[in-house]
Amino acid sequence: QVQLVESGGGLVQAGGSLRLSCAHSGSMFSVTTMGWYRQAPGKQRELVASITGGGSTNYADYLKGRFTISRDNAKNTAYLQMINLKPEDTAVYYCNAKRSGRSEVWGQGTQVTVSS
Repeated sequence: QVQLVESGGGLVQAGGSLRLSCAHSGSMFSVTTMGWYRQAPGKQRELVASITGGGSTNYADYLKGRFTISRDNAKNTAYLQMINLKPEDTAVYYCNAKRSGRSEVWGQGTQVTVSS
């Protein structure tokens, strides 16, 4: 069973930056689509960005330009670089792995708090 472990969350002031990491434990990382989702208190979980094994990316429109998803297949790790953070970015950020024919896998989440 694949496991995902997120890291890099924390408390940052508005305008600051954070980079989240998601380590994937399986052997098929390079053909797995990785995604970052977030869930703020009282709100539904929403897609932030995703990246295919080949590097094609997809973003929530309102986050383009501030968030960048990337991956390092040699390290089995996906990243989410966040700049110019705003208080409304405060949420638990979850890593997600999807591969054809397999159930999707979620990480445990990492808290990002942006103070004004």
